[in-house]
Amino acid sequence: MTKKKKLSKNQIRRVQSNHNKRLTPKNDKQWDESELGPQLEGLVVSRFGQHADIEDQEGKVERCTLRRSIRSLVTGDRVVWRAGKESHQGISGVIEAVHPRKTVLTRPDYYDGIKPIAANIDHIIIVSSIAPEFSRNIIDRYLVACEDIGITPIIVLNKVDLLDDESAKIIDKELQSYRDIGYHVLYSSMHGTGLDALKSVMKDKINIFVGQSGVGKTSLLNMLLPEVEAVTGEISEGSGLGKHTTTTARLYHFSDGGDLIDSPGIREFSLWHLEAERIASGFIEFREYLGNCRFRDCKHQADPGCALVEAVENGHIDNARFKSFLRILETMDDAKNARHRDPNVY
Repeated sequence: MTKKKKLSKNQIRRVQSNHNKRLTPKNDKQWDESELGPQLEGLVVSRFGQHADIEDQEGKVERCTLRRSIRSLVTGDRVVWRAGKESHQGISGVIEAVHPRKTVLTRPDYYDGIKPIAANIDHIIIVSSIAPEFSRNIIDRYLVACEDIGITPIIVLNKVDLLDDESAKIIDKELQSYRDIGYHVLYSSMHGTGLDALKSVMKDKINIFVGQSGVGKTSLLNMLLPEVEAVTGEISEGSGLGKHTTTTARLYHFSDGGDLIDSPGIREFSLWHLEAERIASGFIEFREYLGNCRFRDCKHQADPGCALVEAVENGHIDNARFKSFLRILETMDDAKNARHRDPNVY
């Protein structure tokens, strides 16, 4: 009997996409001009395939379809839309245009290239915790992404109630290196400790939670906005990783000002789309030393006359941050080599 050939990831993705299309009801009505009202301003609070929930200027949320000319739409976008005189299968109108974005959070996707996640953000709240694990490397990846796109990051260590005194001192020392270079670091617990400080920095800003699955982003959301009642998940006993509990980015309002976008968990924030120079620049304490190496093509490892290595040796750059930088470069090389060997490996 002939053994069936294993499907590639691209083939599996197409099969799943076609399957989902068959399961999805066809409510993508193309509106006639005579059925639509005047143009209105709106805010995207969530996106679902070819539809999005739009909040109008009175705070009412309407589900709309997208014009085919709209190539990109994410939570946080400001849009121009028109309401239908009658709704059709729960669809109330059509989105006609998207205003220019002030900022946009993106992440690389091997299938879709650079994929936008949310728009017009002021703060990226990087949530970490000791469960499933405390990872400086993942924090550093997010910080590089924040610096590259110009959005202010805030680091939050969650679940501090799980730390004993000794562990708390060790991790506080690790986080001090971020404070030393100007980053804002906050602490929170599953019992609500630290929420007031977090609310204070989020007030009157558009904020987004990012971080590994299982670090407690959705639990924090529930404490900040109890009326939301978002579904939370536990840490997987088998893998030790968090289970995804948020499936699409959603924007919520604080009653005293400010907004929060809850986004799907990302276990590892890849930076393979960035050149090594941009990653190095994303480490803000490196910037004054970049360009001062003896050799223009310095790899910042064993190269003689490396200004970064010298700064580490002299205590001007934190050694753990420097090692994290080298690890990011190493994983980038691994990813590129894997794709070169087999284009179906992602």
